[in-house]
Amino acid sequence: MRRTQAFLFFLLLLLLNFCGQPARQPDEVRLRLAIDPGSLSPISYTSQEALQIINLLYQSLLTVDLEDNTLKPGLASAFPEVERKDSLTFFHYQLRPEAEWPDGSPVTAQDVAFTLKVLKSPFIRNESIRSQLEFIQDIQLDPSAPGRFTLVCRGFTPEMQLLTGDFFILPSYLLDPQQAFTPIPLAAWSTADSSQYNTDRTRAVAARCNRLGSPEGKEMLQGSAGYQLAEWATGQYIVLKRKADWWGKNTGSTASYLTANPEQINFQIIPDNTTALMALKNAQLDVLDNIPVNEFAQLRQDENFLKDYDLHTPQGYDLIYAAINTRKPAFRDKRTRQAIAHLMDVSGMIRVSQQSYATPTVGPIPPDRENLYHPQLQPRRYDPELATTLLKAAGWIQEQKGWYRNINGQREDLRIELLYRAGNTMYEQMAMIFQQHAGKAGIPVTLSPLEGNVYSQKIEQRDYDMHFRGISGNPFVFNFKPLFHTSFAGPGGMNTTGFGTPESDDILNQINEAENEEAKARLLHRLQEIIQEEAAFVPLYFRKERIAIHNRFTNTKVSGVRPYYDLSSFMLKP
Repeated sequence: MRRTQAFLFFLLLLLLNFCGQPARQPDEVRLRLAIDPGSLSPISYTSQEALQIINLLYQSLLTVDLEDNTLKPGLASAFPEVERKDSLTFFHYQLRPEAEWPDGSPVTAQDVAFTLKVLKSPFIRNESIRSQLEFIQDIQLDPSAPGRFTLVCRGFTPEMQLLTGDFFILPSYLLDPQQAFTPIPLAAWSTADSSQYNTDRTRAVAARCNRLGSPEGKEMLQGSAGYQLAEWATGQYIVLKRKADWWGKNTGSTASYLTANPEQINFQIIPDNTTALMALKNAQLDVLDNIPVNEFAQLRQDENFLKDYDLHTPQGYDLIYAAINTRKPAFRDKRTRQAIAHLMDVSGMIRVSQQSYATPTVGPIPPDRENLYHPQLQPRRYDPELATTLLKAAGWIQEQKGWYRNINGQREDLRIELLYRAGNTMYEQMAMIFQQHAGKAGIPVTLSPLEGNVYSQKIEQRDYDMHFRGISGNPFVFNFKPLFHTSFAGPGGMNTTGFGTPESDDILNQINEAENEEAKARLLHRLQEIIQEEAAFVPLYFRKERIAIHNRFTNTKVSGVRPYYDLSSFMLKP
């Protein structure tokens, strides 16, 4: 009886979670958030969950249409005209004349200028975004046209077009009603001494911006997109309502991808996967993504479930990789790392941990970017015999109990401690497969599942032999400098493996300066070769996403690009 009673109590908790909420609308989409976003600030968000909601409240100059995964104008009426002069590049933008704020006032170039000043201000908590816009030096406003402006940028790369349009535009009338930031030049924020602008008026603006996105400051969360925040019960749900007379409906067929179709969007905060699946099966959720592979396979066989829901598996851009610490004496020789890489049965890992919903890869470039993905390089194969040959070439001596070598008269045994996040079934299964194959080759592997904070701390301190991890990417930007350049290998840097050679550093610098796709492809091909040769960062596979969407909706625009579907485009079937 104990198990039955526990189930009934669990179901009661699930049902109670949906009580006390706004009444469900016929034209409403309900979906799950795994965590409460904590903050919905468009200038300092820290999670994908927050970003998904912010995209429905605010807009950028440019946007991604998930219908075909292409970049298109957002608040801008067209892609910017590009003008190059010496070491500077000028991006000439024009805003859509229809674009409005919730109070009916137009979105202007002054709002863009204010946003950039906020993002560059040292008095506002926005460090993660500020570094991405360092190349923007100044903004020039056109006094004869309030919607026209020019961004003055240092240097040039093709990706600058995306980056100049990839930040949320803020309403200056709401956050800076006294126009305290207006007379301050954007270039002034980039100088060493900006203390002269630290006044009572600018501090008031900074305080508003720093409060932006909290549940207490939700009245300030007003952007130009088609939705507004209606309710936010922390840890329970977040409800967005469609604006009554949103300007995006007046842009015509050329901007049909700017949508706000569902009347209401209800985000249910459900941390537990089992609870989320129960809500889906009970039709309390319309959308569920990141479904665990075993449960997804069961849903594919559930005929009753498939009467109401469609299942989708788009190729995603989340890369799963293994990292080997090159700072450890045992792993400094790349032949040792190559041998370890040849003991990873990637196809077996994909089959067991992903139920084959994944694509093996030779590098951090998604295989569907055919012009940039290396055309001749093959994913490293599982080959224990080659691993043995490489270990011997690296000076390791095989004996009955394993491998050893002498360094400065001291015996060193080859053994690996493998870290991964505790509670993650995918990494646990991958770790067990690797442990089994490495053990057969004479290399003892100790599995160390760690809680999130401890796991991250050990990696940041470079206190590990090897670990499994995932990173999120996209098909648009390929700036791998933070991940692989030796200048980022120090404390706090993203290059935690110590990867890097003079050639790879030079290539990473050139990739960011490449002026056309052909040059970039050539450089990325060589980078993938070096990554495979060095075997410190070992790419394994790109996951396919696993999504369920209620079939009463059409125009869902399912994509491998986060958030994997466009909620604003959902339409009820007739």
